[in-house]
Amino acid sequence: MRSNTFGTAGSLRLALLAGAAGFAITAPSVALAQDGDADAAADALGDAGDSNVIIVTASKREQTLQETPISVSVTTGETLENAQIRDVLDLQTVTPSLRVSQLQTASASTFIIRGFGNGDNNFGIEPSVGVFIDGVFRSRSAGALSDLTNVQRIEVLNGPQSTLFGKNASAGVISVITREPQFEFGGSVEASYGNFNAVTLKGDVTGPITDNIAFSIDGSYNRRDGYGQIVNLDEEINDRNRWSLRGQLLIEPTSDLKIRAIADYSNIDEVCCTVGTLVAGPTAPGILAVGGDFETDVFAREVFLNFVPENTVDNYGGSVQIDYSTGPLSFTSITAYRELDNEFLTDIDFTSADIATETRAQTVETFTQEFKIASDFDGPINFLVGGFYFDESIVQDSAIQNGSQIRNFFEILAGEDPVAVLTGQPTLFNGLEANFGFPQESIFTTPLLTQELFELDNTSWSIFGTVDFEPVDGLIFTVGGNYTDDEKDFALSQTSFDPLAQVNFVDAGIIAGSGGTVTSREIFQSLDEATQAALIAGATDPVLNPLLGLAAFQFQPPFLALPNAVEPGETSDTEFTYLLRAAYQVSNEINVYASYATGFKASSINLSRDSRPSGADFTAGPGGSTFAAPSSPILDAGLALPNLTSGTRFAGPEETEVYEIGIKAQWDGFGFNLAIFDQTIDGFQSLAFTGTGFALQNAGSQSVQGFEFDATVIPTDGLVLTFAMTHLDPLFDDFPGSVLGDLSGVTPAGIPSFSIATSATYSHEWDSGTELITRIDYNHESSVAINNGLPTFGANNFTREVNLVNVSSTLKLNNGVEVGVWARNLLDDEFITTVFDGVAQAGTVSGYPNQPRTYGGVVRYKF
Repeated sequence: MRSNTFGTAGSLRLALLAGAAGFAITAPSVALAQDGDADAAADALGDAGDSNVIIVTASKREQTLQETPISVSVTTGETLENAQIRDVLDLQTVTPSLRVSQLQTASASTFIIRGFGNGDNNFGIEPSVGVFIDGVFRSRSAGALSDLTNVQRIEVLNGPQSTLFGKNASAGVISVITREPQFEFGGSVEASYGNFNAVTLKGDVTGPITDNIAFSIDGSYNRRDGYGQIVNLDEEINDRNRWSLRGQLLIEPTSDLKIRAIADYSNIDEVCCTVGTLVAGPTAPGILAVGGDFETDVFAREVFLNFVPENTVDNYGGSVQIDYSTGPLSFTSITAYRELDNEFLTDIDFTSADIATETRAQTVETFTQEFKIASDFDGPINFLVGGFYFDESIVQDSAIQNGSQIRNFFEILAGEDPVAVLTGQPTLFNGLEANFGFPQESIFTTPLLTQELFELDNTSWSIFGTVDFEPVDGLIFTVGGNYTDDEKDFALSQTSFDPLAQVNFVDAGIIAGSGGTVTSREIFQSLDEATQAALIAGATDPVLNPLLGLAAFQFQPPFLALPNAVEPGETSDTEFTYLLRAAYQVSNEINVYASYATGFKASSINLSRDSRPSGADFTAGPGGSTFAAPSSPILDAGLALPNLTSGTRFAGPEETEVYEIGIKAQWDGFGFNLAIFDQTIDGFQSLAFTGTGFALQNAGSQSVQGFEFDATVIPTDGLVLTFAMTHLDPLFDDFPGSVLGDLSGVTPAGIPSFSIATSATYSHEWDSGTELITRIDYNHESSVAINNGLPTFGANNFTREVNLVNVSSTLKLNNGVEVGVWARNLLDDEFITTVFDGVAQAGTVSGYPNQPRTYGGVVRYKF
């Protein structure tokens, strides 16, 4: 069996960089709660009264990083600038508990915290990691991918956060906080140029309109040639072409009232993504026979496609936040409306043969309203209570188009002589068309294989809050809770055009075996058991029924639309989640905490052509037979269709629980944080690719134990060393029904045992005020199996190891001008991000290579 390991230079690079990482932890052995990067850590090490102390809102209150009893990582806006982190895809290089995966389109991304994450390729699945930008929930990852401009800080909260965030935060939260408008005029402009002809322009301006009204406007433009090449078309792939614009108003009529209004628009129009062939399976000769080609050297980043893919994302909306304080009470209201339009056209066979393409147009309209009240009493009790309302509508119009060579390709796979097929001689499919009365040349020649229309309406509301009790100075007990009510209504319809998929071959065998006397289920069921058994035995014997071998070509059988008489097309979930925590300030330098929390994510809907009724509603007979199917609600209602099978329409809720203990400590020149946790998600919503579609189902139980550790050392003025490590030990505690069989007791793939983020930043300032800041950071993920196996390829033989080195140096002149150089993935580390079965190409394995080395220079002016 072939074995592939990617990132072969990883061991050497890890050895070269181990010295720097080791130096960052030469202080006493300590461990991680992910409080961030060099800039955040350096500020956090300051005196508690210092204006540079990092203030975070992870607990929905303003607290210092050390006081916050949550495992949270903070990346400041300055670090984003210095490290040239332009979007959330790069954020994972400084946050070891976070991983971001991008798949076949620019909009198909998944955020993963502590090994948990989903929602990348199906808009019916809300992500387990909630993304909030300025307090507004972005319900789909495609709505959170615009470039990061004018960011004050990014907080990554690990573990369930349902008691403070009103919607689906069962695995964690990414909270992006941008800068408010200022009452002092200022701003910045920035231009960057790099390899692959990369051009980035950014700018912002802020200032007063009146004594109590301020404004800000910021925007970005980001374009880059593709780092991949579509060889046969002489076109580029994996380019960058996106821009964004945002305007803000800050109104402060009185010292107690603040109103912040934000409107933004962003656009992505890109060609994505580079896919190479890792294993050319037994179907590969068929691709070559029809004149197609593919590339087996994944890291050549050369692909063969029969057209240039398209992907556009329009993401826009607005929000109004009102903050009012009176005495010890503060009130906050955040009202937001957003729209997301996502469209793509992609070559789903990833070869230059014209086999099949997919189009998808998705629209998401979302309204959210959050309201909360927080107290700041001098006494021992304080509270925060809030409510959250969510109303969303999703419409998806999608289709699969048959390519001009799909029929020839499938006939060659069926064993036909390629010469006969390509010269138009009568073939197997011609015989099938004659036998079943189909028009000649109709199988796989309809313009569309399928056309779908999916709709989903989701209404959710929750009440959440926490109560803090401080019986003695420094000891705080916290109780929190969240009650959520989530309702989803969905309608799915699909037309399957290919005539071959309209016939069940077992039922056809029964008809043939009976001499044509059994033509319906009613007639079959009226026969005695012995006769039924004999007919089934003959119809399921491949020697007597050679049609059975053609079932593999029935990719898209007739689809049972819903709502229908049996399936209402709705879900209704309610859940109460809670938090219990004790935190104690041991001294001015040391805080400790212990907590138990539960989390919740409502049901997700399978908005795809792979949606199937549950086994309780329908069970097919042998080989998908309707004649021999047992009685079921769908069958009894007369709704059964040829080749209908059971599966899922939706996956039930995710329920999380986590035990966590942590310590946060800071002294002059040194600080560390540690969180040790045991986290379990019951009913984790698993979306697995099966080679021709996706299976959505609940894993019985998936758990992870581990720790998160970070340390910061300032050995001398100007030098800041950071080291962060996450260790994860995951397990499928119970997952008997996966597409790969029973995975219970198996280690989930794709979750590295160790992730490391370490950095060294040196700042030298001259008497004139000019400053030179140089930074190097290293991101490592230990070798890990990419997945637990593939449905058509079999056992897992593919691994990934990540070793990324990023560097930057910026000269900041005292007149506001800054000049810098940067490089990401300096050593050009190579690894595969994920692998998957070739579409309708059993035994073929495809994969996505990582982004190669990028570098460039930047000029910035701040005024």
